Amino acid sequence: MKILLYTILYALWLTPASAADEPSLGANLTGLLDYAREHNPELAASRYEVEAAQQRVEPASALPDPILRTELMDITNQGTNKSPSLLPSQVGGTRYTLMQSIPWFGKRDLQREIAEAQAAQAEGQVASSWAELASKIKASYAMYYYVTGSQRLAHETLDLMTSLEQVAQTRYAHGLGAQQEVIVAQVAQTDLRSELLDLEKEEHHAQGRLNTLLSRPAMTALAQPESLRPLPTAAQLDYNLLEQKLRARNPQLLIAEARRIEAEKSRDLAYTNRYPGFTVGVAPTQSGSAIKTWDLMVEFSIPLHQGVRHSKQREAEAMLAASGARSDALLNQMLADLSESLISLDTARRSASLITTQLLPQAELTYQSALSGYENGRVDFAILLDAQRQILKARQQQLKAQLEAQLRWAEIERLLGEE
Repeated sequence: MKILLYTILYALWLTPASAADEPSLGANLTGLLDYAREHNPELAASRYEVEAAQQRVEPASALPDPILRTELMDITNQGTNKSPSLLPSQVGGTRYTLMQSIPWFGKRDLQREIAEAQAAQAEGQVASSWAELASKIKASYAMYYYVTGSQRLAHETLDLMTSLEQVAQTRYAHGLGAQQEVIVAQVAQTDLRSELLDLEKEEHHAQGRLNTLLSRPAMTALAQPESLRPLPTAAQLDYNLLEQKLRARNPQLLIAEARRIEAEKSRDLAYTNRYPGFTVGVAPTQSGSAIKTWDLMVEFSIPLHQGVRHSKQREAEAMLAASGARSDALLNQMLADLSESLISLDTARRSASLITTQLLPQAELTYQSALSGYENGRVDFAILLDAQRQILKARQQQLKAQLEAQLRWAEIERLLGEE
């Protein structure tokens, strides 16, 4: 019994620890993307539309249903001693006609290819929807990290200002400083508390935006973000390499290409409609209870109104030219956006590196020197406060540069249609 009791207690002791070790939603970007991929209803709707479009491919090239016609001839039995009847064996004759309409050669293949192009557009729309959604989640997560990082920075600065106030009070108590220095430190703390209130509001808004993208109630709690994604290397951000990937994988370009193919096949179909369709049939005739004769038939439609067909052909040509022009314009805009995002990402990365390696160490040295001078009475409190503000400003600039780099990275991945 003791062994069993110890085993149960040990298991209960392990359970909360295991649960605590599991990362909560919001702690990292990967968990948010996985959740959105599984639960976003708009993405699910796009997948169903793909399935529906794929199911339209086979019917597009199918032959129309055959037609069976039954004709009862001389149901009054004129000239005989029989009474009128509707039974096939009791009338003058019964003809059974089985007909099948057949489109002109190649028309069914064109209809199938048009349906395949429409299915490709639906597939591209799924990729485009996911690229847009993932980009928004990445940007919102980066903003969420920026806000929570600003909160941590404000709390640390508030603690530092509290310490400075205590130093100022000590100096004032010993007659080494002025009361104004204590008041200035208290005013700075009040400003920081006001800033924290604004940051709490921004944190709530950031969580609401993320929850909306995840299709969750806006007030649902999210874990604090732990870290940002490491930026890609310079080799991965080579413009020529990214341009090739964009041309090959961008969802909007894939949709535009599928539309161009659809327009091209629609134009070919419009020209094919110049030729007539035809119907073939076989017609056995029943007399009494036996089939006496067999007939064959061929029926052609007459493409008489060529003016209408010419208008449809010109329409198809114009739609094909329009799809090509839109595809070119879209590609030019995508390449311009890629170039802009690459330059902005590189600038943000270099700015963050400059702040980390030079500006922050310099601001820290300035603050330490000012603090030492203030404690010894050689530096005014205003100089010390300004040195502390320089550190705060540098760290805020560092966070902002990191945010800008993450936003531009998300935009690049949206353009490429891949991680």
